[in-house]
Amino acid sequence: MDSPGHREPPFKPHGSSFFFENSQHIFLFLAVFFFSLLLKINNLWKQSEKEKLNAELSFLRAQINPHFLFNALNSIYSLSLDKSDDAPASVLKLSAMMRYVLNDAVHDFVSLENEILYVKNYVALQQVRFGNSMQLGFTVNCNTENKKIAPLILIPFVENAFKYGVNAEENSKIDITITCYEKDLVLYVFNNKVTIQHKTVEQSGLGIENTKRRLRLLYPLSHRISIENNPENFSVTLQLTLS
Repeated sequence: MDSPGHREPPFKPHGSSFFFENSQHIFLFLAVFFFSLLLKINNLWKQSEKEKLNAELSFLRAQINPHFLFNALNSIYSLSLDKSDDAPASVLKLSAMMRYVLNDAVHDFVSLENEILYVKNYVALQQVRFGNSMQLGFTVNCNTENKKIAPLILIPFVENAFKYGVNAEENSKIDITITCYEKDLVLYVFNNKVTIQHKTVEQSGLGIENTKRRLRLLYPLSHRISIENNPENFSVTLQLTLS
C-alpha cells in the first residue's frame, strides 16, 4: 500500500524524446514529398518547353515562308521564259531547300554542312529574284566536318535582312558572314533599312523573337546574341558553341 504522501510521476511515453522523434519523421516525410513534387514540376516544365519547341519548329518547317516560295517560283518562271541557264540550277536549289525542311529538319540536330547549304540556297534564290537592285555581300568560312547544329536556327536572321533591307527604289545593302572556329560559329547579318509594309515588319520581329527563345532553350549557356537596331540599319551577331 502506498503511503498517503506518495504520488506517481506524470506519464512520459518514451521520455521527452517521443515528440522530437515523431517531428523528425514528419519533417523527413514532408521533405521527401516536396522534393518529389518539385522534381515532377520540373519534369513537366521541361516537357512543356520541349513541346513548345517542337511546335515552333513545326511552324518554321510548315512555312518555307509562303511568300518566299511564291517569289522564288515566279523568279524561276521568268528565267525559264528567258531560257536562262540559271533556271535549272534555281529549281535544284529550291528542291534542296524543301527536302531539307521536310526530311532533315525533323531531327533535333542536323549537320552544320546541310544547315549552311540551306542558307546558301536561300541567298542564291534571293539574288536571282532581286538581281542588281541590292548590294549583297555573302561570305562563308567554315570547316563543317563532324559539327551539328539545331535546324533552321540561322535562317530567320538571314530572312529578316531581306524582309527589312531590300527595296529597288532605295539603297539596299545586305552583308552576311558565317565564320567557324574550333568550337564556335559566328553569324553576322547587316542590312540597311528601307521602306517596307508594316505587316512584314511585324512578321519579321516575331521570327527573331521566336528564334531567340529557341536559342535560350537549346543553347542556354552556349550562345551570345547582340542586336543593333538603328534608324538607318539593323545588324545581329550570333555566336554559338556547336556540338
